[in-house]
Amino acid sequence: MPDGSLRTPMRFLHTSDWHLGKTLCNANLLEDQAHVLDQVVAMVRETRAEALVIAGDLYDRAVPPKEAVALLDETLDRLVRGCGVPVLIIAGNHDSPERLGFASGFLGAQGLHLAGPLDPDPEPVVIGTTAFHLLPYADPAMARFALDEGDLRTHQDVLAAQLARARRRHPAGGRFVAVAHAFVAGGSASDSEMALSIGGTGEVDAALFEACDYAALGHLHRPQEAGQAHVRYAGSLLKYSASEAGHVKALTLVELPEAGPARTEPLPLSPRRDLRRLRGSFEDLMKGPLGPSEDYLFLDLLDDGPVLDAMARLLQVYPNLLGIQPAAPAADPGGEVIDIRSRELDPELLFRSFFQDVQGRPMDREEAALFQEISQRILRDEDHP
Repeated sequence: MPDGSLRTPMRFLHTSDWHLGKTLCNANLLEDQAHVLDQVVAMVRETRAEALVIAGDLYDRAVPPKEAVALLDETLDRLVRGCGVPVLIIAGNHDSPERLGFASGFLGAQGLHLAGPLDPDPEPVVIGTTAFHLLPYADPAMARFALDEGDLRTHQDVLAAQLARARRRHPAGGRFVAVAHAFVAGGSASDSEMALSIGGTGEVDAALFEACDYAALGHLHRPQEAGQAHVRYAGSLLKYSASEAGHVKALTLVELPEAGPARTEPLPLSPRRDLRRLRGSFEDLMKGPLGPSEDYLFLDLLDDGPVLDAMARLLQVYPNLLGIQPAAPAADPGGEVIDIRSRELDPELLFRSFFQDVQGRPMDREEAALFQEISQRILRDEDHP
């Protein structure tokens, strides 16, 4: 047998929360979703990924519109038949497990692996030396019935039971990848995510995934680590609320060697239209947009009093304006709102925000120093071409 150290690491792409069929403030996002799904297919080809993992919330609701179903059908055909790459999907809290799991036995043989309803004896999808354990979302009441375990009261209990059953079916010596849809305690949430429960019983501890080689998570829309470097949210396909204006949406490329920690790399997606928040006085906002005028926008007005017919008048300047509201009195807007009066944006501040979104942590001193060195070098080159 060849030396294992010479083998190429398993490479797969991790994504989640496509929410196909979603509308945002009556804006139909299907064309925007189709635009980034073209990029997903291209990334699968370019990275030579051995699998694409989709960690739940494929659709935005249990009964999706037919146009969303058609888009998914076309995309999966391009991936599975066109690229010849296995696609592994679990149900999220927005999906209908039964609809998503339809014909899963037949489709698995074709390379499309669907985990809808809970399986009391789940069999992993094994690719090379890596076993992917598909752990679909289920609330405790559903899980008690499906798994015949009467003491499952919280989402922590459910996921612990799923992982225990997965470990019993795990092949000896294989790498363990868990694919789950959950809210890991301490994660950064967005306004567009549906709460899994009331009173904290929907949260799970990142320690559940301690023994995994990689945990591919769905549910939270911000790309981020979840307590540990190998436990990660890929984030949503697009920005689905004003609170996500500062996010950088991406797929996660995962490299999993035969031994040692997983390595991850974000692959940013380029939206058809960005979603941004601007703040300023009505008069300043009417002077013209900061950035592309076709973007989806939410505006925070700084005016002291009401403005007559503000929405209709602003729509003449911002054709894809989704909403306006008085600016919050708090001094800190959360780091996701661009003040239209601040035309000179600090490149380092913007890069720090980008780094935080992509890596799920702030830059350290060495990284900040490297950014300063490179940016100063670029400025010198511009001054002396």
